[in-house]
Amino acid sequence: MFPTELFTDPLLISTQECGIRPAVDISGSRIVGGNESEAGAWPWQVSLQVYNHGAGFIHLCGGTLLNNLTVLSAAHCCIGKSRPERWRAVIGLHHLFKHKTYTIKRRIKAIKIHYFYHSKGYDDDIAVFRLSKYVTFNDYVQPACLPNITLALTSDMECFVSGWGMKKEKGKGSLTLQEAQIKIFSLDTCNQYDWHAGTIPDTAFCAGSETGSVDTCQGDSGGPLVCYLSDSKYYVVGITSYGIGCGRPKFPGIYTNLPKYMIWLRRQMSKTNTVTIQQVLCLLVVWNIFQLIV
Repeated sequence: MFPTELFTDPLLISTQECGIRPAVDISGSRIVGGNESEAGAWPWQVSLQVYNHGAGFIHLCGGTLLNNLTVLSAAHCCIGKSRPERWRAVIGLHHLFKHKTYTIKRRIKAIKIHYFYHSKGYDDDIAVFRLSKYVTFNDYVQPACLPNITLALTSDMECFVSGWGMKKEKGKGSLTLQEAQIKIFSLDTCNQYDWHAGTIPDTAFCAGSETGSVDTCQGDSGGPLVCYLSDSKYYVVGITSYGIGCGRPKFPGIYTNLPKYMIWLRRQMSKTNTVTIQQVLCLLVVWNIFQLIV
């Protein structure tokens, strides 16, 4: 008999720990109107970077680590940049240019954009980045939990955004990771005539503050909106998508409603994590050779 380890990957089991923050003690944490985060406060936060000749890798969008091999982000980040070899993911990062011993860098093997996404708009603004090789978790690198498809997003949830985007409209991006607590608004509120005037579909939602004091901005795109739920874990429920300016009253940022896309996302993740027949045969050959040697 062959060892079961050849057929199962313990790093990708569905019961993996998620939504925890080993590097910080507090359960919650207090971007436009936000604050600089503590190192390790959002261990699933990813910097997705594109290589530019003469400049090296430049931060373009945020992302969310879902498991050892998968990063969630926004489809619009990939417009004109869909070739995986141009990208890398940096995880366990606080300052964009100061990598620590626990910081992990991975090239991108594949990018999957939602089949209904169209570059002229923001509907179905979701994409999955497959890493070139597995990530080993540490106190500063952890996956966020994924929501159930039936999860209803309400204004009383304790929710947070994070990213390296602009601190104000037409400002400069932040070098250190920013964080802010935000409020999720109902779709009826978002679509009021003096708010987003009926332009937000039920596959998205708006969140921030009515006064515009807290918002995400350019550079935060693709990053996570997470909520601290009753099981004391953080769940990614939204993907930073777009906004009308940054921090404008009654124009809170728009986020992809992740529970609406869980069937598609689970399908992409199962494809990502499937061990091929060729891989199994290769492992069997290696195992047989090892047995002969010993």
